[in-house]
Amino acid sequence: MEKSVGTEHPDLPLMLNNLADICQAQRRYSEAESLYRRALATNERLLGPDHPDTAKMINGLGTLYFEQKNYAKAETLYQRALAIKEKSLGPNHPAVATTLNNLGQVFLLQHRYADAEPLFRRALEIREARLGKDHPDIATTLNDYASLLRKTKRKSEAGEMTVRANRILAKDQAAKRARQSVHVKALIDSSQNHVK
Repeated sequence: MEKSVGTEHPDLPLMLNNLADICQAQRRYSEAESLYRRALATNERLLGPDHPDTAKMINGLGTLYFEQKNYAKAETLYQRALAIKEKSLGPNHPAVATTLNNLGQVFLLQHRYADAEPLFRRALEIREARLGKDHPDIATTLNDYASLLRKTKRKSEAGEMTVRANRILAKDQAAKRARQSVHVKALIDSSQNHVK
């Protein structure tokens, strides 16, 4: 890839990162790791170690390790990404909430519930304040937080969060179906206009 666009092309890190995402989705973890590392190194060289895009790539590598159940590496990378995002984007940015949620998941799966809970709570507060009460990302945090609450024997609170998450996801699915129907109608109208 570097041969086709050059090693200094500003889009190179994103292209490498996107390829890494594809490899990760296909469970080609070794290729994904290599691509994430190249993307990260290139991004650090071009934009610096404290750039929000660098944090995004660190987060991606952390997610790869999380998927492989290498929680120690995932935790280290998520904490590094979180520090960069808080410094460069501010403590209440939605990207900060994403990394808080990811780090909370690491702690949850390690049974470090006291460490996970404040992260889920803060991620939820940020997302509600910045994205609105019914954004689909809120459902993700609600479901993760509900898992923690069930593990800590707070089933009533967990149930309330799960119900709310399901309501948000149902609304989101209905909105997606409505948008798809508009797109289909537009395609049909467009094709009928070409036939005339």
